[in-house]
Amino acid sequence: MTTQIEKTNMAKEPKPISFEATLEELEGIVGKLEAGDLPLEQSLELFERGVHLSRECQKRLEDAERKVEILVKGENGQLMPLPFEEPE
Repeated sequence: MTTQIEKTNMAKEPKPISFEATLEELEGIVGKLEAGDLPLEQSLELFERGVHLSRECQKRLEDAERKVEILVKGENGQLMPLPFEEPE
C-alpha cells in the first residue's frame, strides 16, 4: 500500500526524458558552445549541463549493452554472435 508521503514524493520526481531527447539537448548545447558568442558564466553552465547529459547518455548506452548481452548469452553463459539483419 502506498502512503500519502510516498505519493507526494513520486509526484515530485521528474519524469525521465528519452535517450533521444537527451541526445538532442546535448547536441543543441554543443552547437551553442561551438558558436562561441556566449558569456563565460553561461558557457560554464551549459558545459556543466552537457557533461551531465553526456554521462546520462553513456549510462543508458551501457545499460542497453548489458541487456543485449544478457539476451544473446548461450545456454552455457557465453556470448554467442548473432547476425544482425537490417530490416527491409
